[in-house]
Amino acid sequence: MPPEPCFAEASATLRLLAERRLSARELMAEHLERIRAINPQVNAIVGQLPEQECLELAAAADARRFAAEAPGALAGLPWAFKDVEEAAGLSCTFGSPIFRDYRPGGDTLLVERLRAAGVVPIGKTNVPEFGMGSHTYNGVYGATCNPYDLTKSAGGSSGGAAAAVASGMLPLADGSDLGGSLRNPGNFNNVVGFRPSVGLVPLAPVTLPFLGFLVKGPIARTVADAALLLAVMAGEDARDPGCYPSQPASLRAPLARELRGTRIAWSPDLGGLPLEPAVRQVIEAQRAVLEGLGCIVEEAAPDLSGADEIFLTLRRWRSWSELAPLLASHRAELKPEAIEEIEAGSRVTAAQLAQAFTAHAGLLARLRQFNQRYEFLVSAVNQVAPFDVGLDWPRSVAGVPMEHYIAWMKSAYWITTTWAPAISVPAGFTATGLPVGLQITGAWRADRRVLEVAYAFEQATLTGRRRPPITAP
Repeated sequence: MPPEPCFAEASATLRLLAERRLSARELMAEHLERIRAINPQVNAIVGQLPEQECLELAAAADARRFAAEAPGALAGLPWAFKDVEEAAGLSCTFGSPIFRDYRPGGDTLLVERLRAAGVVPIGKTNVPEFGMGSHTYNGVYGATCNPYDLTKSAGGSSGGAAAAVASGMLPLADGSDLGGSLRNPGNFNNVVGFRPSVGLVPLAPVTLPFLGFLVKGPIARTVADAALLLAVMAGEDARDPGCYPSQPASLRAPLARELRGTRIAWSPDLGGLPLEPAVRQVIEAQRAVLEGLGCIVEEAAPDLSGADEIFLTLRRWRSWSELAPLLASHRAELKPEAIEEIEAGSRVTAAQLAQAFTAHAGLLARLRQFNQRYEFLVSAVNQVAPFDVGLDWPRSVAGVPMEHYIAWMKSAYWITTTWAPAISVPAGFTATGLPVGLQITGAWRADRRVLEVAYAFEQATLTGRRRPPITAP
């Protein structure tokens, strides 16, 4: 058994499993012990299978390996799927009381790929209702707490996934990101959250395949582990016509590269968004790190004018198109923000929708021109540090009132409109010990390049090695 197996890099654990120096059952037993001690405080893993069943599933994974069956890339790792992913044999509540007792009969494409890679499913990770908002709480399981400070939010919507990985309850986790749901919880929990280029990871089932704002991606404690998981998730599939051909295996190659001369646009606030002083202080200190790596760092921001209206219009329309029937039949069981979002979507006119699509085309054209000079854009992930877990959402940022329940995360959802890969990599801590991440955005389909820069930054700072102070009671 390696020292601290629950905090080992996934790649190292997989080598031990492949060499039969560690069994999947032993690994499962270690993680179940960690979950038993930590999860009651954090509430990140939900819908968990009985421990004996988890151990039996791990033993079956060992038997397959010993029978010389070709193991998958993640064979033997304990896994909890995000609770918006349908997975046969597990509950799927979507964080809503409406689906409290729902148990799907099949798998989403993502779950299908992870199972094929050999993960050992044990349950789900907690989410906000229907993944709405970047704070994980719901009427089924309650709130997920930040392992660095149990009085604070773990972010969302992949908050349960990020908190579980940060606290050693899972080696890796899957997540999804519409307006920041991989990056924000990565930022809040001092782990890596990577939003891939639109079209790299296929989505199925999918109702709006060409809308292009929702993506699925990895959460990990290191950039290399995030790349390892992304290689499993990526690759075209006929069930998603919006997914482009790619070479996922290339993501597994070593990420070290020479950065000297790389041009980076430095814009912590994306041209004027309010940032909490504590967040700005941590972010500003990272410029010297990039310059020390040989990067040419210049203050510049892309023209993201219209990003707010583009994102909000299309997001609201999407929410209405997918959830309107539930509003009619289960209104009393929906949180106020979900009701507001769906109703706002019902009022989006054809003209407004057309205007949003047209404005988005113009924004993407401006970004392509921007990327001709700057290969990367560096900014804050979140405009705030982890906030009180009892809040529904921050009402102001640096004294500026927030007009709606996701306004405090424009630094994330403005980047969503670029369709580009963006990663949250641990960058530092506030004076009160709360994590802050750095957001690195590349050009569309330059996912590996983003991972390479994030890896270099990670190795130069080693901030991600700082573990949460949470311990067994």
